[in-house]
Amino acid sequence: MKKTITSFRGRSLITAALVAGLLTLSACGFALRGPVVFPFSSIYVGFPETSPLGSDLKRNIRANGKTVIAKDAKSADVVLDVLGETREKIILSYNSQGRAREYNLLYNFRFRVVDKKGVEILAPTSISMKRDISFNESQVLAKEAEEVLLYRDMQSDLVQQIMRRLAVLNVE
Repeated sequence: MKKTITSFRGRSLITAALVAGLLTLSACGFALRGPVVFPFSSIYVGFPETSPLGSDLKRNIRANGKTVIAKDAKSADVVLDVLGETREKIILSYNSQGRAREYNLLYNFRFRVVDKKGVEILAPTSISMKRDISFNESQVLAKEAEEVLLYRDMQSDLVQQIMRRLAVLNVE
């Protein structure tokens, strides 16, 4: 009987601590990020059809459910103009034999947003991502796969940043 009372008190203390923690989080304004709401109903995304970044961005916009991706720029409320997309691989350090030991992977994207009339809503904006990767000659295939995964991760981060910037546009 004594054991039952002690475990009940322990559970009630844990429950009280959890409730206090949840109340503290709700009081500070914490909220989970919900779906992105865009201030326009249609957008033309100026990527080539084969662009992985463009496909990923379009998929995220469609997931919103309220924004239509227009087939041509004339029928859209806003147009996302792609001004440049580059990927670079820069050597950071060399080993004692003079071979590359570490690389810096860079992903740069530049774009702007205009409305139906051609008025610039978002001035040309650059977003840059950077990741470091080590290199080992005995693990060439594994390091190439790691590089592909890092670029894919940067692409996902880039899409999320573009989505956030589109969500705060001032479209009149």
